[in-house]
Amino acid sequence: MIRNPILPGFNPDPSIVRVGDDYYIATSTFEWYPGVQIHHSRDLIHWRLITRPLRRPAQLDMRGAPDSCGVWAPCLTYDNGLFYLIYTDVKRYGRTTVGGASGASLRDFHNYLVTCPTIDGEWSDPIYLNSSGFDPSLFHDDDGRKYLINMLWDHRPGHVRFAGIVLQEYDPAAQRLIGERQVIFESTSLGMAEGPHLYKRDGWYYLITAEGGTGWNHAVTMARSRTLAGPYELHPETHILSSRLRPDSPLQRAGHGDLVEARDGTPLLVYLCGRPLPNRGRCVLGRETAIQPMRWDEAGWLRTLDGQGLPLLIAESPEPVGEVFEPTPVDFNGPDLPIDFQWLRSPYPEKLFSLSDRPGHLRLYGRETLGSLFEQALVARRQQAFCYTVETVLDYQPRHYQQAAGLVCYYNGSKYHYLHVTQDEQVGRHVRVMSALPESTTSDAFSALYPVADGPIHLRAEVDYERLRFAFRLAADADWTWIEGHFDASILSDEATVPGAPNFTGAFVGMACQDTSGEGLPADFATFDYRERDFIAEIG
Repeated sequence: MIRNPILPGFNPDPSIVRVGDDYYIATSTFEWYPGVQIHHSRDLIHWRLITRPLRRPAQLDMRGAPDSCGVWAPCLTYDNGLFYLIYTDVKRYGRTTVGGASGASLRDFHNYLVTCPTIDGEWSDPIYLNSSGFDPSLFHDDDGRKYLINMLWDHRPGHVRFAGIVLQEYDPAAQRLIGERQVIFESTSLGMAEGPHLYKRDGWYYLITAEGGTGWNHAVTMARSRTLAGPYELHPETHILSSRLRPDSPLQRAGHGDLVEARDGTPLLVYLCGRPLPNRGRCVLGRETAIQPMRWDEAGWLRTLDGQGLPLLIAESPEPVGEVFEPTPVDFNGPDLPIDFQWLRSPYPEKLFSLSDRPGHLRLYGRETLGSLFEQALVARRQQAFCYTVETVLDYQPRHYQQAAGLVCYYNGSKYHYLHVTQDEQVGRHVRVMSALPESTTSDAFSALYPVADGPIHLRAEVDYERLRFAFRLAADADWTWIEGHFDASILSDEATVPGAPNFTGAFVGMACQDTSGEGLPADFATFDYRERDFIAEIG
């Protein structure tokens, strides 16, 4: 059985393709580097992260990109022996003057295409396409012609920002768009049409879009036409899948769908969703990816199997059960960073960290602050369960208060809890927690400090839904010292924010090092052990 979400923890905007027996899903990575996650499966049940294709400076450089900008909504397709990946590199999304997307704002969306004959090979340098909006998608028609569609952004005061879905032909030989763009679909009353994908079946062109915004009103909308440019008629139910009217659904925010056909012809809808905390309503795991079988009715419209149009926690896979992928072991003995980890924005990781300076360790060079949009030494992995334990061993001897390193539970530059080791002229080396709180009148908060002797130090975090606890111990200590108090892990979510700020990623946990003096003092991490577990009522 398929158990949703199939890609837990910050894997939004899924695009799916099947090549023979193999299914691949590409998801957004925003400001995290390398860009675009691609997972692989043969049975739709067990998925493994196999590559992030945007990993060279020529393909992606996000230094200076604000939080929740960067790589949006990739589209992964395959045609005549070649994989095509379309993506948006967002340089400014902006803060709107009022809630939602109705405030006047100029924004920068640049759309690119890369290709590769193999899914995990070296992808090409990018071909620039346009900058008219975001969520681009490539459609391969059965006559051999190719078309780009994307949402159109209208910045003019008094105009609808989400101005519809535009279509324009792509010339592979010339490697550019040709002809005039055409608006083929505006929106329904739900508004905010985005995330478009085109398909052809039985002489019909089918258009799927996301509507309602990526929050609680999200939905998958379908329309069809006998001609590519329209006009498109709406599905009888308008929205083929949504949880916006069902607060009882365990999978909320369902939308941004893409279609693929199983080997036996079963249509499958992949879509993003969110799982709110039971007593807080915040999605600390970010926007995740789910999938479920669908059916075509006698009139040629797509529907859920039961006709209810709701996301499913459990569904039957049309594929035989395949390989179970074991978790990738994490160590710092090899030349490459373990695949679960990413860093922020920069295409030059050698300036941020090293696995060779001290064999068996991840060395982070002291760089800019946790709020920097340019160069910060933060290496982290996704939180993919509501309850987990993480431990790391840090070898670090700061010389003054502008140097710090430690364990961080992080959403973005304005939302994190940071258990760090630093130095003070009165206290000496010590441990404390710094928290960035998005809804507080004081944005930065500090715990009490705990003096510690020199030597390697073990750092620990325990997360149970909205509760976070930190602890530390020196190598010679048998017992952990717990930092006083509980920390609010629910702020590491889209929903905890100042008004108008974009929040599209998810919670991470990882290692960080700062040196705002400019000396670049490094910190060495020997281990990083992340373990998902059941809820524990009392810790420490």
